[in-house]
Amino acid sequence: MTDYWLSKLFFDLQHDPQLAGEYRTDMPGVIDRYQIKPELRQALLDDDVATLSPLVNAYLLRFYFQIRGMPEADFIARLHAMKSNAAQTAETARHG
Repeated sequence: MTDYWLSKLFFDLQHDPQLAGEYRTDMPGVIDRYQIKPELRQALLDDDVATLSPLVNAYLLRFYFQIRGMPEADFIARLHAMKSNAAQTAETARHG
């Protein structure tokens, strides 16, 4: 399930270079302009790919982390870590 306000923030950052610049210098101030839930606000501040990824379009997510300055290799590594953790959780559930 997607989160409207999170997606709106990511979309706006992608389409408005001035807003993206503001976000780089005053992230909390820009987040305050959107109705972002407290736990998602913290995920944004923490660059928590795992929390944010199920809630937004993959292309917006990738662009968002480019805006944040996260190297592509780090972003991909975090996505792969999520898959590994999900696989381990599923394996544990099967074997009790």
